[in-house]
Amino acid sequence: MTSHRTLVTSLVEEAVIAPSMHNAQPWRFVHRAGDEVVALYGDPSREMPREDPDHRALHLGCGAALFNLRVAAAHRGWEAVPRLLPTPGDPWHFADVRLGRATVEDEGLAVLWPVLRRRHTSRFPFTEERIPVEILDGLSAAAVLEGCRLGVPGAWHGDTVMGLVRASEMFESADASVRAEIARWIRTGAADEGPATEGIPSYALGPRQYDVTSPVRDFDAARRVGDRSSARFEKRPQIALLGTAEDTPADWLRAGQAMERVLLRATLDGLATSLMSQLLEWPELRSDARDPLSATGFLHMVLRLGYGPGGRATPRRPVSEVLSFV
Repeated sequence: MTSHRTLVTSLVEEAVIAPSMHNAQPWRFVHRAGDEVVALYGDPSREMPREDPDHRALHLGCGAALFNLRVAAAHRGWEAVPRLLPTPGDPWHFADVRLGRATVEDEGLAVLWPVLRRRHTSRFPFTEERIPVEILDGLSAAAVLEGCRLGVPGAWHGDTVMGLVRASEMFESADASVRAEIARWIRTGAADEGPATEGIPSYALGPRQYDVTSPVRDFDAARRVGDRSSARFEKRPQIALLGTAEDTPADWLRAGQAMERVLLRATLDGLATSLMSQLLEWPELRSDARDPLSATGFLHMVLRLGYGPGGRATPRRPVSEVLSFV
């Protein structure tokens, strides 16, 4: 029993390295004695009513953690088979993951384990070097493995998305409640802030932009951090759009797994990455971001990809806060 608890603890330690909106870490794991199942729950205490009223982003973060758990299990010679939304009467019970000894190594998952702790959001400028088509095709194939689609927008569609990013920044600057919700998750070292084990620390904010050419979000629009430098970002940001044909909570969990698989694959390919959700937080903009010629009906994330400095690791809550043995 002790060894099984040790295994589950190690799996969850690596699951929670996953990205989540504002690093809120909106997940809980439960393992019952004598059971081979690890249950994943969303944590409603970490919701963001203004930016994520439908809990789409919360599901994406939990889906990313679920994917990391699968990778961690594959690395250890175990198989982690998820069943999404197993309790119809409990919408916060996101998944049951059944653990068993793998009969065949899942190389597609295990190969990603070395970059679990190397994947960090980078809010720094990238170079203008274009990503080879072969790498982009590989990232698209990674999304398909999780039942999702990753598309690189053409010139006109990319310009449309960038215009919507700028529109979302104006919407945000005009909405005090959204700005207050964001400020709740920024960590500058002030005494009245939340725990240092969650949220976005000031060192992860990146430099300010001289101009608005990149979809990198400025989480310190109020300029609470006084020692941030400024920099010019790439003139032609390389972005990819992750979406699904439908728009249900199960699709959101699949999209979270696809997002993390793509991010890990990109890290393995030597790319720096960041996630852009700001335009998707406004319903009036989100529908305009999709390509009308694409079968992807619903967008869940804009990924910025390129060559440049990787970000630094951001804090995580101790496993004892997110994992229960009952």
